[in-house]
Amino acid sequence: MGTNTDISSNSENGDDIDYTLESNIETCKNCEIDHEAGFQFCPHCGQQSDEDLTVGVLFYNTISNYFSFDARFLKSFIPLMLKPGILAKRFVSGKRLLYLHPAQMYLFISVVFFFMYSFKIREYSQKVDDVIGKGFALEQNDSINIFEVDSAQVAKLTQPLLNNPNIVTGISEAELKALDSTLNMPVKNNLNFGYDTVKLDSLIDAGAPEMERLKLLGMKEDAGFFKKAFYRQWLKFHQNKGVGILDALFDSIPISLFILLPIFALIFKVFYWRRGRFAHHLVFSFYYFSFLFVVLTVILGVNYIWEIPDWIDFLIMLSTFLYLIIAVRNYYEQNFFISLIKVSLITFVYLSFVVPIAIGIMMALSFLSY
Repeated sequence: MGTNTDISSNSENGDDIDYTLESNIETCKNCEIDHEAGFQFCPHCGQQSDEDLTVGVLFYNTISNYFSFDARFLKSFIPLMLKPGILAKRFVSGKRLLYLHPAQMYLFISVVFFFMYSFKIREYSQKVDDVIGKGFALEQNDSINIFEVDSAQVAKLTQPLLNNPNIVTGISEAELKALDSTLNMPVKNNLNFGYDTVKLDSLIDAGAPEMERLKLLGMKEDAGFFKKAFYRQWLKFHQNKGVGILDALFDSIPISLFILLPIFALIFKVFYWRRGRFAHHLVFSFYYFSFLFVVLTVILGVNYIWEIPDWIDFLIMLSTFLYLIIAVRNYYEQNFFISLIKVSLITFVYLSFVVPIAIGIMMALSFLSY
């Protein structure tokens, strides 16, 4: 038999020990578990063994951790755009570490879209606030001038016609002055919000109790919880003169879409009852909605640089319907004609019933949370 080799020295006290083997052990800075040296990543927690914390590393880790922006994104993005339905089919078949999770892809792309769209919303919100503010101001006027015709401008335009002997207008100067007076005559303002806005503003300025202000709006003392909530929100709407109402609506859109997406998957489950679990249809829906957000982001980005004609925008959005047909054909493995019929029915049900109801609920929730 061979002789065992002792790593310690031959001294009786054993003071001289060879630490050659122990020097091959490293301790992970993250999980603090020992492992053999030479690993690029810790075999226990996966953190890189030797990584200098630079600005580039910090930025990449932030994006990677919150949005999973790594190699899997590019491997997922290309088939998402060029091979409708194939990415969802591969993910459901078991290739899940190779591609980005559908919910993560949806989250990342939707965040990018809403970030870009927020700049447009500011512009729309300012216009809406101005219109509502003018509506409040107009309601408090007893009379308004609809035409606001400038007499000098009328004279400038009509004088050459009246002085031209070759043109017979049939209108004398006296009749023209009478017409000018008629056009500039204020008319009674019939715009009414259903309550005395001037008196309510006086109560607000005087610091009157909330109940007194709510009664002026028309709320009864025995009103239920939802009615009271509605009147309180309307009072807030009046006090702010509608400023920020569109922002409240915009803030509810991401949450609403996250609710609409499972409903979209549920409709697919009804039409393809025997084609997998609900989760399989949900995967398909996540990837399709991600594609929609990519298209909307591209349209929005291009329109920031160069205004695209509306008919081109319409054709691009129409192409998403064709994409859905091809995606359904590839994912559910049915012929094109059957896929066309089912997608048309699904789209009709979704746009005719689900989306309008969701918009109504979204507007109501936006107003209640305003």
